[in-house]
Amino acid sequence: MSSYKNKFDIFNVDIAQILLTEEDFDSRVHTKIFQQIIDRTLENNILPIVNENDISTTPEQLFGDNDQLSAHVAHYTNADILIILSDIDGYYEENPKTNPNAKIRKLVSEIKDKELEQEHSPNNEFATGGIVTKLKAARYMMNHNKEMFLCNGYDLTSAK
Repeated sequence: MSSYKNKFDIFNVDIAQILLTEEDFDSRVHTKIFQQIIDRTLENNILPIVNENDISTTPEQLFGDNDQLSAHVAHYTNADILIILSDIDGYYEENPKTNPNAKIRKLVSEIKDKELEQEHSPNNEFATGGIVTKLKAARYMMNHNKEMFLCNGYDLTSAK
């Protein structure tokens, strides 16, 4: 959170961390509470930084990745769109590491089951899930008639 604070301080944006678990989406009371917390932070010009509370939960209660967590938060807070900033430029028709000519799929309107069965392959040792968790988040958003945008958070020129 200190890294986020340092970055957002540059723009004079206050932040607050909100910790959630999968269980927070299974209870109407819990869901209502986190919706109110997020609404209240935004009303007070505070940007909520949502993370998974993986310290106080059991493995069965974890999403295990922030992609799917963010999709649930976006849905339950009625967000207009989910934007995932990643270390990849987007979703390619083929693996760009093995095919340098692979093209980014600019618009995805369907995610097939076989795409979700790919090997979970994060790009670094600190990441979880890789493209599969992003696809699961995208499918969740599609199933709830919401949009998602995926681009490289380190190089926003890829968002064109």
